[in-house]
Amino acid sequence: MELLTIVALDPDSQLSERALGVLMNMPAESFLPALAREDADPRLFAYCAQNFGDKSVIADALAKNLACPTPLVTRVAARLSTEGIQALLDNLERFTADPQLVIAVTQISPSNAEQRELLAELQKDAVAAPDIAEAAVAAEPDPAKRETLMQQVVHMNVVQRLTLALKGGRSERSLLIRDTNKLVQRCVLQSPRLTDSEVENYACMTNLSGEILRQISMTRKFMKNYLTAKNLVCNSKTPLDISLHLLPRLNATDLRILTTNKNIPETLRSSALKLHRKRKSGGT
Repeated sequence: MELLTIVALDPDSQLSERALGVLMNMPAESFLPALAREDADPRLFAYCAQNFGDKSVIADALAKNLACPTPLVTRVAARLSTEGIQALLDNLERFTADPQLVIAVTQISPSNAEQRELLAELQKDAVAAPDIAEAAVAAEPDPAKRETLMQQVVHMNVVQRLTLALKGGRSERSLLIRDTNKLVQRCVLQSPRLTDSEVENYACMTNLSGEILRQISMTRKFMKNYLTAKNLVCNSKTPLDISLHLLPRLNATDLRILTTNKNIPETLRSSALKLHRKRKSGGT
C-alpha cells in the first residue's frame, strides 16, 4: 500500500495512473498496517489524509503514529474518535507542534467524560499570578531565578506552557508540575528531559492531585524505580487502590516503617501490618 502511494506520485504518467487505479479500489482499512509503521513514508500519510480523511479509522491511525506530520492530523481532527483523541492526550507534544490542532480538537465532543474535561483545559487562559507565585516558591529557592521564572510563565497561554513543560529545565518542570492546568501537569511527565530523581520527588509531594499521582503509577518506565513506588505508597494523597497495589513491592524495612505511619489511610496501614506479620511468619 505504501509503495502504491509513492508510485502514484511518479513523474511517469502511465505508472502513476495505474497505481491510482489500484488505490481507488482499495478500502480504507487496508491502509492501517502501513500507517502503523514507525518508518512509514510521509507520502503515505498525505495520501490517506487527502483521500480517506473522512474515515475515523484513518484519522485515528494518523494521530497514533508519531511519524505522521502534525498538520495532517489537524486536517483530519474532526473525524477523530475517542481512541484517536486519547492518542493525542498521550503525546501532548502534538499540540505544541501545530497550534491549529488545539482549535480543531476543542471543537470535538468525545463521549469520554475525562477527555472532555482535559480538552476543556486547552481553552483556559494564562494561569493567575498568585498561583504562579505560590508554586514558584517551592520550585525555585533562589529569589532572583524565581522572579525570572515567574515573569517567564505568568503570561503564557496553555500551549506555551505545554511547550515549556516539554522543553524547559528542571526548575520549569518543578513549577509546572504544580500548574492548575491538568494538561500542563501531564506534559511535565511526558518531557524527554525528565529524570528519575524528579519523578521520585513528585511521587512524595502531598500538594499534587491524586490524578497526577495516578498518572505516575500508570507509567511503566517510572514504576521500574523502587523509590518512586515506595514514595507513592507513603504519600497520603495517592489513591488507595494504587497504594494497595504497590504495597507488596516494599522491602521489609520500608514495610515495617509504613506500619507506624500515621499520615496514611488506616486501611493501608492495617494492610501493611498484615503483610509485615505474614512475611515474618514465613508466609508468601
